Amino acid sequence: MAEASPPGAGDPPPRRTALVTGASTGIGRAFARRLAAEGFHVIAVARREDRLRALTEELGPGHEYLVADLATAVGRERTAEVFASRRVHLLVNNAGAAAEGRFTDVPLARALEAMHLNCDALVALAHAFLAAARPGDALLNVSSTLAFAPAPGLGVYSATKAFVTSFSESLWAEQRAAGVYVLGLCPGMTATESQPHRDVPGLLVQTPEGVVDAALAALHRRRRPTVVAGRSARILAAAARLLPRRTALAALGHG
Repeated sequence: MAEASPPGAGDPPPRRTALVTGASTGIGRAFARRLAAEGFHVIAVARREDRLRALTEELGPGHEYLVADLATAVGRERTAEVFASRRVHLLVNNAGAAAEGRFTDVPLARALEAMHLNCDALVALAHAFLAAARPGDALLNVSSTLAFAPAPGLGVYSATKAFVTSFSESLWAEQRAAGVYVLGLCPGMTATESQPHRDVPGLLVQTPEGVVDAALAALHRRRRPTVVAGRSARILAAAARLLPRRTALAALGHG
């Protein structure tokens, strides 16, 4: 990753910097594009260099990318080093994966890889970022409405997202006195390359750009520890909290 040169005399104030993980597709890509449009210097992190290169070229001059597999310790350490060497104002912890299928039918390695990415990477990068954060900075952790509604067939995924939401809310409370804002973002069904949701009514599916709109609105207000993106997602989250646990599980598992 190329380092920026120090500003010279008479240069304009440096841009705010945002590091976005899982930036090559879907919600992460939408975050990178929107933040660049709002004037952020974007550091895009993902595994595929070809997609990262194409993204930074689209964003325009002055943006960077870092190739890293955050499911591995090496990838996590390499990315965490950025916060020790660079001033980063916003971290978008977006990278995630799902090990879909009946738990015993999914290879254990896939389930553990999802846990490393969804939890270990998020915690490691949050720790590195917050250790260097200053008043006004912000951490955004991407969770899911499945944090509120355990989903048979997505047991590991929904459990990791419950962790992300609870963890984000704890950090929100801890960091308030320091002037650092922490937000847990819980999107509902979102049309992405890996999950287009073509078999779901369109009214129930949102775009990555819509998710980013909700997230940035919450970041600007800096009031709540958690935001659920999308009207249908808010209804689902509210219903999951109100319904008896057995009823919610039966509905989600079609049982």
